[in-house]
Amino acid sequence: MKPLILLVGLFLSLFSPLVSAEEIKVRLADGFDFPVGKPDATGYYKARGLRLRAPSHFGEDWNGRGGGDSDLGDPVYSIADGVVTFAHDLRRGWGKVAIIRYGYRDKDSGEVKFIDALYGHLRDMSVKNGQVVKRGEKIGTIGNNRGMYSAHLHFEMRHNLTIGMHRSSVPATIANWADPTQFIYEHRVLPREWRKYPMPIGTYRDYGVFKGL
Repeated sequence: MKPLILLVGLFLSLFSPLVSAEEIKVRLADGFDFPVGKPDATGYYKARGLRLRAPSHFGEDWNGRGGGDSDLGDPVYSIADGVVTFAHDLRRGWGKVAIIRYGYRDKDSGEVKFIDALYGHLRDMSVKNGQVVKRGEKIGTIGNNRGMYSAHLHFEMRHNLTIGMHRSSVPATIANWADPTQFIYEHRVLPREWRKYPMPIGTYRDYGVFKGL
């Protein structure tokens, strides 16, 4: 009888959905702020925005109004309550990168949804994989990828939770990518909910030797 029980357990472990096996519980965001000049991006401007057709740009570049490297070392903040799902110094064209996952209740459907935000080219990074962060908490500082660019924050938001660092893995459509400024304006204030909800993890492919949560 025991071998049969073991076989059934093995079958269930192989074919059960991964999300239910790999999840943590989080509180939903009560709203979203901008990642610089909190909460309203005061003192900063958007140098480049989302562009999903060639030449693609999958997010926004935020610069200090002084231009150049005047914003080098300025603080970068988490846009809402969330969990860090990727935090590594990738060097190359990226530098230090943090991806934070946020849960929220959709205003139209009432469904609980999740969205990822990528914070790129950080000079310093004060978070690590699995860390819970609060809205407005400092997660790092604006960098220039060791002098490769003028200092700025590269900021992306993704509806598709599988992207991680593999941006070519999904079509460049609004179903997969969010316009960050538009999303933030549409979700500035949300009702506070005290119940915690399961948040899927284990959704990224490894990026070379770099692993996500």
